[in-house]
Amino acid sequence: MKKLILVVVLSASAFAQSAGEVQKMLVAEAEKLRAVGKDPVVVAAVQAQNGKKLSLTKIKVADNRWGVNKESVLVKKTITGPCADRLREIVAANPAYSETFAMDDQGAVVCATAKTTDYWQGDEAKWERAYNAGKGGVFIDRPKLDESAAARIAQISVPVMDGDVAIGAVTVGVVVEKLR
Repeated sequence: MKKLILVVVLSASAFAQSAGEVQKMLVAEAEKLRAVGKDPVVVAAVQAQNGKKLSLTKIKVADNRWGVNKESVLVKKTITGPCADRLREIVAANPAYSETFAMDDQGAVVCATAKTTDYWQGDEAKWERAYNAGKGGVFIDRPKLDESAAARIAQISVPVMDGDVAIGAVTVGVVVEKLR
């Protein structure tokens, strides 16, 4: 019984970080993540997808099919290959990182460490603010309890940059309790 109480106390202390402390850690992490948006493998994959000039209509059709798992070829394409492998390497190198994905200049997923809920992220703040109409920006979402991971996770999005121009965005799930 004493061990159980100790575990509960330790878990509660991890959640006791002040909002200000957590925000400072997330801002610092966002600065580190800018390097992911400049990674040559990620940039090349986003450039290639942007070069296809997919219409937003086609992207939304794929998004509708994605949600009902009929787009298995597209899902497989996004979670395999050099870009997805590179994102997995980045996640493996930092225990605080979880689900990570890159998006093109319309918010469509280019590559991911695992299947995302949606294929089209272009209507979400994480893409809108990080892409910022080609100007680039940073988006840090509020930490939310992820029951399946039993942890608070905040999504941080940064632009994928080709020189001085944002060509897409990358989002990294960050486990708050693992940040130091």
